[in-house]
This record gives sequence, structure tokens and C-alpha cells, in this order.
Amino acid sequence: MSETQAITTAKGAVGVSDLMRRGELFSVACPSREVLQHVTSRWGVLLLVALMGGTHRFSDLRRKVGGVSEKMLAQTLRWLEADGFVLREARQVVPPHVEYRLTPMGREVGQRVEALADWIECAMPEIMAVRQAREAGQPGEAAGVHRIR
Repeated sequence: MSETQAITTAKGAVGVSDLMRRGELFSVACPSREVLQHVTSRWGVLLLVALMGGTHRFSDLRRKVGGVSEKMLAQTLRWLEADGFVLREARQVVPPHVEYRLTPMGREVGQRVEALADWIECAMPEIMAVRQAREAGQPGEAAGVHRIR
């Protein structure tokens, strides 16, 4: 959501920038922080992007998202399910067959994190150049790294 978009509340439409100025989004007690953690965690982003491709079984997701442990996969899927982004469907067959897919709200958030992941992938050469310049003791711009807009 851009700063120009509005959120409808009981008091009417409120822009995100207005909420930030009032400090509600930065409040330690704000429940959105927990959802933000679930969605933007390494595994949350990767699972949302993976599920943008359609329905997957647990084992398929484990293979697709390299490096995730069974524990973290299960925990992240539970978080995303509890937040209303993922639908878990258990089929009554032997052996048990469980599938995961995005809800409409999950597709919406998935599109947003997928755009971030795409941007990071495209910017990796520049990011790596900045990292190398910093390791060599130079600021990124001194090393000739400039963002093309």
C-alpha cells in the first residue's frame, strides 16, 4: 500500500502516512507487528512466493524452499494460516494428504512480497557491488555503484 492510499476506519479514510505520523504503526503494542513478522520473515516471504504458484503439499514446499527445516516450515505455515493468508486442507485419505494454498488475502500479500523479492533479485548485482566496496573500505558511490532510476 502506498502512502497515498487510504485505510478506512470508523473515523473515515486515513492515509498510511497519517498513521505513521501519529505513531500507531510504530507502537510496541500494535498487533500489525506480529503479522508483519510473519509475512516478512525469510520463510514467510519464500512460502508466500512459492504458494503464488498454486496449491502445494508440505513435502513439495519443503523441497521448493531450500534450507527450511520441517519445524520452521510447519511453524510459518501455522502463522500464515492463523493470519488468514494460507488455507490448509487435510484430505481424509491414507496416508494423510494435506495441501496448502493462498486465500484471496494471501494472494494480495503474496503479490506484494513477490514484488519485493523480484526487486531484490534484480538489484543483487548492485547490492553485491556495494557490499564488496564496503569490505574494501569504500562507500558504495565511491566504488562507482549508482542506482539507475
